[in-house]
Amino acid sequence: MSNCSLYIHIPFCASFCDYCDFYSVRLPPDSKAAARMINTYIDTLLAEGERLVRRFGVTSVPSVYIGGGTPSMLGAAGIIRLLRGLAVLLPPMPQQMSREFTVEANPESADEAFLAACRDNGVNRISLGVQSFCDASRRLVHRAGDAAPGVSMAALIPDRLKLVSEIFGGNFSADLIAGLPAQDETVLLRDIETLLSYRPAHVSLYALTVEEGTPLGDDPRFRQILPGADEADRLWIAGRDALEEAGYGQYEVSNFALTGKRSIHNIRYWRMENWLGLGAAASGSIFDDDAGTGRRFTYPADTGPWLDHKSGALIPVETEELDRLTLMKETFLMGFRSVEGPDPALFEKRFGVALEKAIPQALTKWRRRGLLQANKIALTKEGLLMLDPFLIDVFEEIE
Repeated sequence: MSNCSLYIHIPFCASFCDYCDFYSVRLPPDSKAAARMINTYIDTLLAEGERLVRRFGVTSVPSVYIGGGTPSMLGAAGIIRLLRGLAVLLPPMPQQMSREFTVEANPESADEAFLAACRDNGVNRISLGVQSFCDASRRLVHRAGDAAPGVSMAALIPDRLKLVSEIFGGNFSADLIAGLPAQDETVLLRDIETLLSYRPAHVSLYALTVEEGTPLGDDPRFRQILPGADEADRLWIAGRDALEEAGYGQYEVSNFALTGKRSIHNIRYWRMENWLGLGAAASGSIFDDDAGTGRRFTYPADTGPWLDHKSGALIPVETEELDRLTLMKETFLMGFRSVEGPDPALFEKRFGVALEKAIPQALTKWRRRGLLQANKIALTKEGLLMLDPFLIDVFEEIE
């Protein structure tokens, strides 16, 4: 019997952004063929989800996150099909407890019908992929989207933000990216000001990451239009400061929230609590707190098994055993991303050693530098900017 969050991957996208390395595929242009693909994928998700719930004896699911890809590509009919299936599949929450239920959406496909279908079927939080209001920045990384003829995305996004805010009563998150082409501090701060005028509960501000295997990483022409590393860092810090001044407290490297509006689902990731992954390229992890070990299950980045599924057949999945050292490293890697740091009680339960005694040298060194918080084992706001060198010290000490 276990308490598990659930992540569901919807791989469908209208187009591919140059910076994105998440697994995604295009839907067929024919609407009937696209609907058949969506319905088949959803039905296989639900069948596999039922198997996972039984296999792991899941008794409680405190958070669900449907990401992608672009979940709003499912449309109203598709999301209703999925959400109603999940309502039957997932165990009910205990009385006086609510499940955080988030669905990602892109402005171009997050129409009123889709958003209302989410709200009416158990979703209580939307995460809207804004990224930028600047049409030039969006075009240069192929994040233009498909607005109506003669309507720019810069004009459509505010309309969709207003709609999301009205339907979800302000309980939504939005993503922005710092370091895009054609973006300077004025552009980024204007984006933040525009976004905050809709009063989202939560904002994710990501630094643009150049990943190998993406057009952004492989095409040398992008180097000529991207800001340099120092300028990109300066941009992100300016954005961070603007969010905090507006009342959005930083609670993780890239995440900011109003009081009481931190993402439960994300916090469970950073605390390394159980979660199940469902869908092509999705990954889940189950932990044995008594042994200090875990097991990770990852589905291949391939929609084939989900679209060609035969009743009763098993979906291929890769399994990785997490030994004590690996799990301890991941606990530090994820936990120190948060302003709360790794959970001391959970750490000691899993590994049989107090957190401060596991890495005393690293903690002493970084405390002397003034980059650890005074009242908890966690990095300061400035310390988070140096997370990578901190983790190098931590890993060297435990290896």
